[in-house]
Amino acid sequence: MLQNVQGASWRLRRLASGRAAGALVVLLILIPLFSTVTEHFLTYQNVINIGLQSSILLIVALPVTLVILTEGLDLSPGSVVSLCSVVLALLLVSGYSLGVASVLAICVGFLFGCANGFLIAGLGMPPFVVTLGVSGIAYGIALVVTGGNAVSNLGEELSAFSSFEIAGVPLLIYVALGSYLAVHTVLYWTPFGRYVFAVGGNSHALRLAGVNVFRVHVAVYAVLGAACGLAALCLIGRTNAAHPSIALGTEFDAIAAVVLGGTTFERGNGSLPGTVLGVIVIGVLRNGLNLLAIDTSVQVIAIGALVLIVQIFDRFFRNEGEQ
Repeated sequence: MLQNVQGASWRLRRLASGRAAGALVVLLILIPLFSTVTEHFLTYQNVINIGLQSSILLIVALPVTLVILTEGLDLSPGSVVSLCSVVLALLLVSGYSLGVASVLAICVGFLFGCANGFLIAGLGMPPFVVTLGVSGIAYGIALVVTGGNAVSNLGEELSAFSSFEIAGVPLLIYVALGSYLAVHTVLYWTPFGRYVFAVGGNSHALRLAGVNVFRVHVAVYAVLGAACGLAALCLIGRTNAAHPSIALGTEFDAIAAVVLGGTTFERGNGSLPGTVLGVIVIGVLRNGLNLLAIDTSVQVIAIGALVLIVQIFDRFFRNEGEQ
């Protein structure tokens, strides 16, 4: 027990002193600030709202961390989540059960992830170009199958799933926590997780050690695709409707959360706890600005500016430390 407490304390100190320190400082500023300017911020219901908003982003941001740890990039999650959402919604409207429709939607996301991984690792194409193209394809398919219209009246089964609570906490938050535990276990407690860090650190040495780097690359993109399907389930569970553009921009928030959490685009540096912190920062920021009736476009500007400010301070203090 004492060893567990000491271990948790050590990890917390490491997080605070590492690249995620900037996000932690921002969070410690935002919470008192929003608590002061709006009386509704620190209510139980609003904390649950932040948890729900952050859950969907966390499900996507966790595998985005794996992709970035391999020095990759994926710009397609927003479109893939949107496509999986309309696929799931159309299946529900057609009479399929929630379980079957969810599995098929996750399979759709998985296939798009596999396509990304194969084109990037198998053909050596740039991640930016590949995932931008796949993003356009996914969005286009979503438009074609829906005619650009929303799909609603998704049935009682989805409503029961989204409204189910355990000890007063919505099931969707437990789904996000379960996703974290699964990705954490894979990344820190399995050989595959060590390969993910090693691909970003020195993929050539990994090949010399006999590891199939191609499979590692495809796997991280495939996991991200499957996570997009799961995020689609949680998303339309909240909205009880789907639209071809319902999740556009998700990739921006997910990459911003990963970067805020201290993961870099080089040498496999980063951590999942840092990503969780980045997701919470973005969730708190968006929620606080919503309570203040700030327009969504301004929220995007705020998140972009926040990422740049944290990175500038991080670069400044690292340069100071190296001198």
